[in-house]
Amino acid sequence: MTHMLDSAKSTAAKDRLVRYEHSKSFVPLLRQIGCSILISTYQAGKLVVVGTDEQGLALGFHNFDRPMGLAVRQDRLAVAARDCVWTLLAAPNIAPRIEPAGRFDQLFAARSATITGDIQAHEAAWVGDELWVVNTLFSCLCTVETGFSFVPRWRPPFITDLAPEDKCHLNGMALVDGRPKFVTFLGEIVTPRGWRPVKASGGCLMDVPTGQVVVRGLCMPHSPRVHGGRLWVLDSGRGHMCLADAAAGRTEVVAALPGYTRGLAFQNGFAFVGLSKIRETSTFGGVPIAERRDELKCGIGIVELATGRLAAHLEFATGVDEIFDVQVLPGVRLPTVVGPHPEDDGSQTAWIVPDSARSGKDLGA
Repeated sequence: MTHMLDSAKSTAAKDRLVRYEHSKSFVPLLRQIGCSILISTYQAGKLVVVGTDEQGLALGFHNFDRPMGLAVRQDRLAVAARDCVWTLLAAPNIAPRIEPAGRFDQLFAARSATITGDIQAHEAAWVGDELWVVNTLFSCLCTVETGFSFVPRWRPPFITDLAPEDKCHLNGMALVDGRPKFVTFLGEIVTPRGWRPVKASGGCLMDVPTGQVVVRGLCMPHSPRVHGGRLWVLDSGRGHMCLADAAAGRTEVVAALPGYTRGLAFQNGFAFVGLSKIRETSTFGGVPIAERRDELKCGIGIVELATGRLAAHLEFATGVDEIFDVQVLPGVRLPTVVGPHPEDDGSQTAWIVPDSARSGKDLGA
């Protein structure tokens, strides 16, 4: 099925023509799983909301400056952008009142931004009330705290100093029991941007508490995750979704997909995998998937974990070429976002005030 974005509803279409297609199974599967999807695309500068309504598939495009990592918990969403991290609070009580009334069942509204400077923030995750971010420029994991650009919390043992040099291209982070457990990077390198010459086979998966590399030989890996008691990783430069055996130091390919795999989430026996086309630049020269450049798709592949079968897909045919992060919202049919630029999104502005203020009880001179 093919759809064209309505230009009257979003400047995503005003800025670029966005055409998307999906398999017939995509909408029924979303409804069966009972979820919606959030996607970040830094290339297009959008946070994309994917859900369903009575008509079928529904997409919303919201403007952020180079959004990458997304961190979701029940009451809030964090979006790591070019030089700041936005915090959006959930307002499910307001969502049904957004026009057209009754269409949305969740709302995330931008409330604040913490300025980090351009640290090339990649993945992000909530660790309790702390937001941890993969700080790629400084080759470390950090927290975002008021009063500082960032607070370094961990770095690979071979990174001995804190410098804005993107030495190993640290990019992904997996949590276990609510703490950072695994990271991915593109090379065990200590020179500025030294990962580039070794990108085809220098990728590593590292155990955070011990600082030990548990898997080597990956090609531009991203998005490590622990789900169902198993360790997963995307071998992006080969277009693979893999299971990793940390004890044996190897991976097993579960699914080979038609794109540069980056962004991974799980729900009800399925994996949601971000797929990207690749730029014709030196970044991807010598990477195996570059040999299939003309065959690559951009979008979301839904993989059945039990079989590795691609059960459904959403493809951006035009307007969006790269996906960074993918997050699933379980139990949410169709969310909406009031971001930092609602007038550019073609969306409504929402004002959030205390319930007591709505009754006038706390209003006084």
